[in-house]
Parts: sequence; C-alpha cells; structure tokens
Amino acid sequence: MNHLIAPSMLASDFGNLKSEINMVNNSDADWFHLDIMDGVFVPNISYGMPIVKTIKKYAQKPLDVHLMIKKPERYIEVFAQHGADILTVHFEACNHLHRTIDAIKMAGMQAGVAINPHTNPMVLSDILIDIDVVCVMSVNPGFGGQSFIQNTYKKIEFLKNLKKDSGSKYLIEVDGGVNLENYEKLINCGANILVAGSSVFNTKDPIQTIKKLKEF
Repeated sequence: MNHLIAPSMLASDFGNLKSEINMVNNSDADWFHLDIMDGVFVPNISYGMPIVKTIKKYAQKPLDVHLMIKKPERYIEVFAQHGADILTVHFEACNHLHRTIDAIKMAGMQAGVAINPHTNPMVLSDILIDIDVVCVMSVNPGFGGQSFIQNTYKKIEFLKNLKKDSGSKYLIEVDGGVNLENYEKLINCGANILVAGSSVFNTKDPIQTIKKLKEF
C-alpha cells in the first residue's frame, strides 16, 4: 500500500482552526492526527472532546485520535461518539491492554497501540494480531517540535519483520520529528503512516509540504 500522511493538529493554529482543517481537507493528507494529553501521563495538556467534536464537524478525512492519557479505557465510548475513526492508546498506560483493544473495536473504531521511545516493541508480540495500528513514538511524548530519535529506524524494521513473521496486518505509524529530511528513510524501513506536525504547519506552504511527503 502507499504510505499515509496524518498531519498533527497539535501544531496547527487554533485561532484559525476551521481554516487549518480545510487546508488538510484540500491537501493530499489521508488522516487528521489528534493528540489528547492529560498532563499526567505526559507533561503537557492539549485539548479534549469539544475540539475533537469540532474537527469532526468539518473534517472530510478520518480522525486518528492518539490518547496520551492515564486509564484511556474510561473514554473509549466518548471518543467514538465524538467521531474518532482510529483510537490509539499507549502500552505504558494500560493495565489490561487486550481488553482495551477489544473495547475500542466493539465501539466501532480501529485500534492502535503506541509505544514510547524506551519501550521494546517485543512487548506487543502477544497482541499484534489484534492491532490495526502500531504507533512508534520517535520523540518523547508530550510536546511537538522535538528532535527525532535515531533508534526509531531499527524499531520500524523490527516491526516490519515481525508483521511478516506473525501474519499480522497492522500498519506501522511514526509519530514525532518526521520531516522532509527523514521521511524517505522511514518509508524504506517499513513505515506506513507518517504523522507530521511542525514540519507541515510551520512551513510557508503546508499543502505543498504534504504533497512532498506523500509523493515518495
């Protein structure tokens, strides 16, 4: 499959949110990526349900909602009701991950699991067959604009080989520090979805940047 681009709305201009949504709608991007942070699991607070609901109102593409929160299972139904199409939880935040994945799917969404930079992807080996998306954090979660962690390439290659060996069909998503300098290598290593925030919204022509990220 061709790789997907998911602009991270955390880096957008919230004073002109509708305009930013329309920009993504009119671009070659595939998904909207929405980071939900609680100030506990990560040292930052982003936005919550009202913003997700607003983006869903105008979005013409799927919402890829990434929960960087403690006990994410409490909010599965709420995010389903507010329009999430893909719901990703962190391995590090779930005591009963398999149950949480099942609940996400029962609510009608695709299920994603994210792993922090220090987490070995082998921890997911027993549930990979049940996951739709594995999100590899290539920066420490909590803030945009961070430098890309180089070990991410090895983790992507490992997950690509593990997918082949296990017969799983999950997509490999990379979140953090993705830009025009590293996106080709990420795709070559096996990435299927690129989350790009600052490298899109902080450019003079975001639509052209998205086009370049999509062309390879």
